[in-house]
Amino acid sequence: MTNDAAARPARARSTRRRVLPVLVAVVSVLALLVVGFLVWANTVMQGERPAALEAWTDDRVAIESFDDSVVMTPVDGASDRGLVFIPGAKVDPYAYLAKLVDAAAETGTTVVITKPTLNLAFFDTRPLDTFTRHAPDVDEWYVGGHSLGGVKACMMAADGEDVAGLVFFGSYCSNDVSDTDLAVLSISGSDDGLSTPDKIEGAAHLLPSDAAFVEIEGANHASFGDYGVQPGDGVATASDAEVREAIADALVEFWGASGE
Repeated sequence: MTNDAAARPARARSTRRRVLPVLVAVVSVLALLVVGFLVWANTVMQGERPAALEAWTDDRVAIESFDDSVVMTPVDGASDRGLVFIPGAKVDPYAYLAKLVDAAAETGTTVVITKPTLNLAFFDTRPLDTFTRHAPDVDEWYVGGHSLGGVKACMMAADGEDVAGLVFFGSYCSNDVSDTDLAVLSISGSDDGLSTPDKIEGAAHLLPSDAAFVEIEGANHASFGDYGVQPGDGVATASDAEVREAIADALVEFWGASGE
């Protein structure tokens, strides 16, 4: 055996000794990143309990919770219309119940609030019928959402989901649906520090020309739910009751009152 042949096993062992710690370090860093992301994604902005309880005890609607969504159904005067509503990033789905209960009751619209994968709409690849199956009596579906949930809703509408229109709460499209026949309602806040009025206006060209825009004076980004203060947001001067009424009024104008 030559000296070179004898040295090969030693070199291979030396290479393995150098490579193994590097691999262990890389795997450890990746594991820490995954764990850190999962902790971050599951640290949600919790809904305020009194507001949610107000919706749960409202005798105008029936609320049922499923693994993938929360369904709010009008008790009287329910129409054949439904809204699949997607929460903002890392916002508790139950935080939207109180802001939607008047609109659901007054327009006869069944509302399905999704529970996004990892609390982030962009990671949720489930089709719309995952949520619409909970309301089999609804024939006409709208999709909408708050903040990044609205962005996801617009993507779903453009990807061939069978929807009649879009409803935005402090949100806008990032993709172009201007050449569609979607009915669109955009409700925004004058003091929104995240989906600012300038951003809403800047994305308006991506919507059909007959899209309806309603700006609630004094509302900020977090005004569209009940989950407390959100970093980077403006300061709201409109009360929760005023915002709730304005949302209901805008949706009644958009859809019509129950029984009409």
